[in-house]
Amino acid sequence: MTIRVLLADDQAMVRGGLRLILEDQPDITVVAEAADGVEAIAQARRLRPDVCLVDIRMPRLDGIEVTRALAGPQVPHPMRVVVVTTFDLDEYVYGALRYGAVGFILKDAGPALLVEAVRAAHQGDALVSPAVTLRLLKHVTSHVRPTTGRPSTLTERELEVVREIARGRTNREIAAELFISLSTVKSHVSGIQTKLDARNRVEIAAWAWENRIVESA
Repeated sequence: MTIRVLLADDQAMVRGGLRLILEDQPDITVVAEAADGVEAIAQARRLRPDVCLVDIRMPRLDGIEVTRALAGPQVPHPMRVVVVTTFDLDEYVYGALRYGAVGFILKDAGPALLVEAVRAAHQGDALVSPAVTLRLLKHVTSHVRPTTGRPSTLTERELEVVREIARGRTNREIAAELFISLSTVKSHVSGIQTKLDARNRVEIAAWAWENRIVESA
């Protein structure tokens, strides 16, 4: 199955470089490009790509507003948005993930991580550049919607999965670490989200840090 990607960046040279990296992969194709936030939203809503790669700083609407429009809490059918930027300031990370982004990748992270982020987003995983992951997860609790679940509602296996999510691991990595199938991991993640009233993996991770689930591992 080919992963259809939308690129949104105000610099044509950057979009061209990202396109070359992504279309060098047999399972990824770029279906559209946008030079500003308004165009990105219009293209995304028209084409419904599998993954939207969005820069933070763009004319008319920035990447955070684009993320909110495409994947925010009020969006009935949210899309998968990965933010790609040269800026790793906390407010950008928090803003993007608070509004539903499923990845935050720095432009200097390298081609391999960019491709991995697209594939992870398509599979329903979240991937954040290692340069910001630990700082994000330790401090994100005050910047995301509070969850209502309690540790007692989760099984021991679900708590193991929560710890791995909080460490930034993908479903495939969790499956390998816990010696369970990928489908079992996905089932656990879905159940955890329901029990914790969490919209996404970032909120699961935030809950884990807030409740010292990771530290108790």
